[in-house]
Amino acid sequence: MSGTSTMPSLPQGGIVGLDATQMMAAIRDRHISCREVMEAHLDRIALVNGRVNAIVSLRDRGRLLTEAEAADADLRRGLWRGPMHGLPHAVKDLAPTRGLRTTFGSPIFAEHVPKEDALFVERLRAAGAILIGKTNVSEFGLGSHSYNPVWGTTLNAYDPALSAGGSSGGAAVATALHMVPMADGSDFAGSLRNPAGWNGIFGFRPSQGRVPSLPGPEGYIQQLATDGPMARNVTDLALLLSVMSGPDPRAPLSLAEPGLTAELLPGRVEGARIGWLGDFVSALPLEDGILPLSQTGLSALEAAGCRIEETGLGISRDEIWASWLVWRHVLVGSRYRPLYDDLIKREQMKPELIWEIEGSLGLSADDLYRASVSRTRLYQRFLALFADFDALALPSAQVFPFAQAEPWPTIIAGTSMDTYHRWMEVVVPATLSGCPTICLPLGPWAPDGRSSGLQLIGRPGQDRALLCIAHAFEEVSQPSQRLPL
Repeated sequence: MSGTSTMPSLPQGGIVGLDATQMMAAIRDRHISCREVMEAHLDRIALVNGRVNAIVSLRDRGRLLTEAEAADADLRRGLWRGPMHGLPHAVKDLAPTRGLRTTFGSPIFAEHVPKEDALFVERLRAAGAILIGKTNVSEFGLGSHSYNPVWGTTLNAYDPALSAGGSSGGAAVATALHMVPMADGSDFAGSLRNPAGWNGIFGFRPSQGRVPSLPGPEGYIQQLATDGPMARNVTDLALLLSVMSGPDPRAPLSLAEPGLTAELLPGRVEGARIGWLGDFVSALPLEDGILPLSQTGLSALEAAGCRIEETGLGISRDEIWASWLVWRHVLVGSRYRPLYDDLIKREQMKPELIWEIEGSLGLSADDLYRASVSRTRLYQRFLALFADFDALALPSAQVFPFAQAEPWPTIIAGTSMDTYHRWMEVVVPATLSGCPTICLPLGPWAPDGRSSGLQLIGRPGQDRALLCIAHAFEEVSQPSQRLPL
């Protein structure tokens, strides 16, 4: 060890067993070096990544150690770049990374090397992070199972026979297995929530506009997907969110308020009212065990001082789904239409992407307007519920992790799934609302050892309050103690 004072005893697993916030403080105070942190994580990747396939495009070890040594030299000169100084970080393979291959999981972009970073990646670098590679995804982020023809399939952190979820599956598994201190993900249809629950970590979908993205050719309609943090604990989640969040004039829908800070969160939330959206849940097909597992999460919240009450969303499942299909077709279909129009590239697309694009072709402006009316009704219903509740709860998935060889579940509880994402319908209301939503990991508590999670949906813009409730849950539940190491 290097530094100016004695490093506290390391946890099981050594340096990689530290929380990201502990690692940050130890680097800043020069208890451990950036090189030691980098070596420990690269050794961990070499040990476990081969069996789960979470990290892809891994950079050369020698170059990474040289960059870590440069970060140590900065510290010796008194230069601390920020809360991620010297921390190894792997970016989700849907986010452009300057000079680092970004494939989107598609053979069309198998050798693509961007010239610019995504906005949040700019912020990671500015905060001192060292990019070591990328995390695996589903192709173009479609579907909550991380497999693609470029990199193959990412396997569950608890059981490699099972799916890791997606599209942030690689990020979730890499974090759960201590290959990285924490990770970024993105979420359109539960991609920060389902893989977090299935791999025993926290995933946070922030309020719409909290973590802005560079708009590219269109900056106003593309509003249902967002980047956000994933971590083994809520304090680390807040740390990464503090780096990723904040306004940017290049992103017209970014929130104007300053980025969130990463100060420590209170441990208990006495009297917070949590509404269980029982009418929506009861309308969905669920695998046996999902509801009992959700109850364990609600019980942990009760033990933390919250009050749990059943309530109703008050808008039909069918109306929500109809609105979702239009928005999904329009946003996905319009974005990838240029690839579809190229017949050679179309042949390299997964069927689900072609289905989304072709579903958008017959839609009219009136269809989108009516879908927006339904979405607005849903948002207004959320606002009415938040007059009485501090957060609303739903399962984070309708099924437990399934066999990794399956593309997606086709039947749940005897009900056939009519689309490739219908089995993740439970995440749709939160996405459409734009409200902050966190996945509380619940597992492995199922009878067969599989894991899932509980969604908590917070008031719009009240990301910090939602993190406080999640932190109180964490102190009672302590899910990080059940992670494999």
